[in-house]
Amino acid sequence: MDSETTIPSQNQEETKMESTEFEKNQKRYQDLIATFPHVKSSFSQAPLIEYGGHWFLQPLLEGCLHAQDFFQARPTDILVCTYPKSGTTWLKALTFIIANRSRFEDDSSNPLLRSNPQDLVPFIELDLPLFPKGDGIRDKENNLFATHLPHDLLPASIAKSGCKMVYIWRDPKDAFISLWAFIEQQKSYFGSLNSLEESFDMFCRGNSVYGPCLDHVFEYWKAYQENPDEVLFLKYETMRADPLPHVRRLAQFMGYGFTVEEEEIGVAEKVVNLCSFETLKNLEVNQGERNREVIPAVYYPNSAYFRKGKVGDWHNYLTQEMAARIDGLMQEKFKGTGLLEHGNTT
Repeated sequence: MDSETTIPSQNQEETKMESTEFEKNQKRYQDLIATFPHVKSSFSQAPLIEYGGHWFLQPLLEGCLHAQDFFQARPTDILVCTYPKSGTTWLKALTFIIANRSRFEDDSSNPLLRSNPQDLVPFIELDLPLFPKGDGIRDKENNLFATHLPHDLLPASIAKSGCKMVYIWRDPKDAFISLWAFIEQQKSYFGSLNSLEESFDMFCRGNSVYGPCLDHVFEYWKAYQENPDEVLFLKYETMRADPLPHVRRLAQFMGYGFTVEEEEIGVAEKVVNLCSFETLKNLEVNQGERNREVIPAVYYPNSAYFRKGKVGDWHNYLTQEMAARIDGLMQEKFKGTGLLEHGNTT
């Protein structure tokens, strides 16, 4: 009887200690962040904070510092890396199904049919800090993680572990429009949005969450060139045009290549179809009002992650002069690097 009553008491005490430690770390991060430069955001009234040459919202920077301190990567881990609104949801779905396809041969048991891809591959700077233990998602024996962090701000354990990273980039014009529309849905938190023109001007000058955008892309491109065995570099527009060969390449890189038998029965094609924008968007879980917490007190319906997914949607929002400006910045930043040849923007 005594042992039965003691165990819950011990668990409660451990949880209390973990929560206290978590709160101490959070307070430490907040005090440190208060000393960093704060500027007006490119999109809204919520200020951006400079750290390591990049810009963050307060909760995201707290998560970044937390990940740097506590995330312990393993050699078997695979990290999905993206600048926001550059194909993250799609790449999460693909990596999850590729790594777990043998477990869900019966479609009815497939988690992707019941869960938004964002919930299946946790962000190291967004989801992990919500767990007082710091690395609580390890309890699920998960080896898939995601991040929007710039390459030079990744936790040191990632480079030391030799784990694999998959990066996907997208035409910055479309990434900007998608991000602007995404933030627009949460005016209650971010405050009134700046005009599209003002937001675009600041975006081009590098003042954007996790930005500058072009620096973000270029850092991962350099990492890919230096170590192609550990970094896979993908182009959103190229994959959208013909996904099958790139999905095969992705699976091979991850260490989950399709077998001859799987190819004969069309497993690769099935993965492509299941993870397509159209299929995911039409799933019941992504059409209702089920919300997920993006950062503390900011909730988005699952449907928000399936806006359009189109290539070239920027034509409906940006003038030719605006497009020429960012294209010029890309030419200047990427000239002579081989990056533009790797996948031309549309």
